[in-house]
Amino acid sequence: MPRPSSRISGIVPSGKDGWEVHFAAWTRKEAGEDIIMLSVGDHDFDTPSETIEACVTAVRGSNHHYTPLPGLPRLRQAMAAASSACTGVETTPDQVIATPGGQAALYAAVQAVLDQGDHAIVVAPYYATYPNTFSAAGASFTVVETPAEDGFQPRADMIRSALKPNTRAILINTPNNPTGAVYSRERLEQLAEICREHDLWLLSDEVYWTLGGGEHVSPRSLPGMAERTLVINSMSKSHGMTGWRMGWLTGPQDMITLLINLNLVTTYGLPAFISIACAEALENRYGVKDIAERYAARRTVFLDAVHGMNDVTVRGSEGGMYVMLDVSAVEPDDEKFAWALLDKEQVGVMPGSSFGEAAAGHIRISLCQPEPVLREAAARLRRFASTYRREAA
Repeated sequence: MPRPSSRISGIVPSGKDGWEVHFAAWTRKEAGEDIIMLSVGDHDFDTPSETIEACVTAVRGSNHHYTPLPGLPRLRQAMAAASSACTGVETTPDQVIATPGGQAALYAAVQAVLDQGDHAIVVAPYYATYPNTFSAAGASFTVVETPAEDGFQPRADMIRSALKPNTRAILINTPNNPTGAVYSRERLEQLAEICREHDLWLLSDEVYWTLGGGEHVSPRSLPGMAERTLVINSMSKSHGMTGWRMGWLTGPQDMITLLINLNLVTTYGLPAFISIACAEALENRYGVKDIAERYAARRTVFLDAVHGMNDVTVRGSEGGMYVMLDVSAVEPDDEKFAWALLDKEQVGVMPGSSFGEAAAGHIRISLCQPEPVLREAAARLRRFASTYRREAA
C-alpha cells in the first residue's frame, strides 16, 4: 500500500506495556479460568434503568436525525449545570461543547491549544492515552512525575523545571487515574500561579470528580484561571455510562466557539436519542449518588482487607475507582509482580509503570468488582505477597 502519514503512524509507538497483563487475564477468564479481573476501569453493573428508559423513549420518539454541532441545546444546558457544580464556576451553555466521550474532549482540548512543534507538560502518573494524544497533535511533551511518598501530589518546583520556551499547556487529572490521588487546593494554587505567570493553558481532566474521597477543587475556580482552563468531563464514570460515549469540554466561550469547527470535521454532531437520554440523566443525576457511595464502600472494604499486609503500602487512593499499592519491597519490577500474581493467584492487575515512572513499583487495583470479590482478591494478594520472596529464593 502507499505510505501512511507519519502523523497516524506515530500516535502509538511500538513496544510492550502493562496492558499485556490485562489482555492475558481477560483471555484466560474467557477460556473459563477463575480469574479475578482488577485491571480495567469499567463498571461491573449496568447503566441506571431510568437512563436506559429515557433512551428507549427518545428512539421511539423519532429522534434519529442530525443534531447541532456543539450538542443539543438541552444537553448543553444540562452539561453547563454539571460543570457549574464540578468546577465551582457558574457556567453557561456557550462555555461547553458535547463530545463522544471524555477522550474526544481531551483530543479536542489538545488540538485547540497546541500547534505542531509546541510543548506540553503531562503530570504523571497519567491515564494511558495522554502521551499519544499529544503525539497526534504533533506536539512534544515532558512527563513530570509526582512522588509516591508525597501521595502523588504535583510539585510546583518539578513542573517549573520542565518548562521550555515553547511550552503552551499543562495536563493534570484529579481525582487521578491510576493513583486515586485527589490534588489538594494548595498544590493546585501553586500550579495555577505557574500558568498565570507563563501564560499557559491548563487542561484539567476531572471525569472522576463525583468519586472523590474529599474536597474536589477544580483549578478553573482559582483566581485568573477560568480564562485559561479547559475541563474534560464525561458521563462514563459518574453516571455509569462507559459505553454510551458522551463527554464534554468546558472553557472560555471564544475557545468553545472555535471548537465547534473541530466537531464539523470530526464527529459532525452526536446521536439525538443518546443526547436526550444523557440530558435527562444529567438533569436528574441518575445513579450519581449510588455509584459514588458504591465505590466509596468498595474502597473501604479493600483497604481494610489489605491493612497490615507486610511490605505492601497504600499510596494515594483517596478517590476515583482505583487503589494504588506500592509492592516494591516485595518485587521492584511491578510488571513481573503482576504477571506472577496472575499466574499464581489468578488475579489480574495493572502494573503501575504502565502509567508513568512515578508509579513504577506499584500495582493499580480496579474497584469494579462486588465487595465479596474484592475481599477474595485481597486474600489472594496477601497470600501471594507473603510467599513471593520465599518461592523466588
